[in-house]
Amino acid sequence: MLGRATGASIEQGIGDDAAVLRSSGRLVWTVDSAVEGVHFDGRFMTLEDVGFRSFQAAVSDLAAMGARPVAALSALALPERFSDRDLTRLLRGQAEASRALGCPIVGGNFTRARELSIHTTALGSARSPVRRSGARAGDELWLFGDVGLAAAGLAALIRGRVRGAAFRRCIAAFRRPTARLEDGATLPGRAHAALDVSDGLAGDAGHLARASRVKVVISAELLARVLRPELVRAAASLDRTPLGFALFGGEDYALLAAGPAARRPNNAAG
Repeated sequence: MLGRATGASIEQGIGDDAAVLRSSGRLVWTVDSAVEGVHFDGRFMTLEDVGFRSFQAAVSDLAAMGARPVAALSALALPERFSDRDLTRLLRGQAEASRALGCPIVGGNFTRARELSIHTTALGSARSPVRRSGARAGDELWLFGDVGLAAAGLAALIRGRVRGAAFRRCIAAFRRPTARLEDGATLPGRAHAALDVSDGLAGDAGHLARASRVKVVISAELLARVLRPELVRAAASLDRTPLGFALFGGEDYALLAAGPAARRPNNAAG
């Protein structure tokens, strides 16, 4: 299902005791876990979604640092009830995300566990990695991608509200997020700090502020202007506020960066 990885940086992929990669430049390495009952609920997504989503979430960390993906490792812990067909569906989702991101899976591991969990290690390369600790007083905040949709999608699924274009858009954002590699590639040389938005915009802005030892102010008025109309409609139907979903929802995998106004990328909302 995952196939044999090939690429300029990979000498040996799946099929040996370990992968062999060639390296030039600075390596950016991250690991992300998705555990059933903690990070996802099988009632609300397919196994293909679980595989796809967990892989995109890991590579999103590379995007936040302005890195390009090189390869990934995947360690799967499978419960006794997990069938060969289930495994094929999970791997299909991983493979789809891997191809979309240009990040081949070059190895991994299988083990048994009480619940399903996916542990993805993603390796990237960057000449000038962007850290979350470099924001300066007077910087703008830049937002790449949508916030709030994923949380609204989960809320809709919990309440059984799955009909209508607005709910479908939110549910798709929850089940199938996308690591914003192209946006991340614009950050080196422009942004002083960046991170991906997985804990909600307010929470992750706080992480950036603490790491950089600065104060971060988010304008509710400016944020409201860039929220998707589908989020506004879905929030109203759920008796919630779109700003609440955007600020406190999480799992959007947008990018939040800080930098000088003169260097703001054209694709950033700021």
